[in-house]
Amino acid sequence: MARLATLSPRIGSLGTRTAMPSARTWEDRRVSERSQAFYQTPERRALRDRLLRQRGRRCEDCGRAGTRIYCDHIVELQDGGASLDEANIRLRCGSYHTRRTADSRARRLCLR
Repeated sequence: MARLATLSPRIGSLGTRTAMPSARTWEDRRVSERSQAFYQTPERRALRDRLLRQRGRRCEDCGRAGTRIYCDHIVELQDGGASLDEANIRLRCGSYHTRRTADSRARRLCLR
């Protein structure tokens, strides 16, 4: 029986020793840095502590407790949401926070 010849790949492999540049734009980084600074303010920390005391340290979507809880903005800051409005914040576990953030980013990218 004849042997099949092995074809060489048409596309070379990517070197793993070099880092790929970020796909984020300068504007995205600038907005992200500004919003990250907001999360360290005393006003935001006081709001977080107050909400955790009032609502309990559990996910408001699935009821999960005993895990890290995030104060997630319903309307994100980048989309014009109010930063310190209790009505704009929902307490979420990591799973729901990640899912919600990914959905918001996907919607934002589709609108651009």
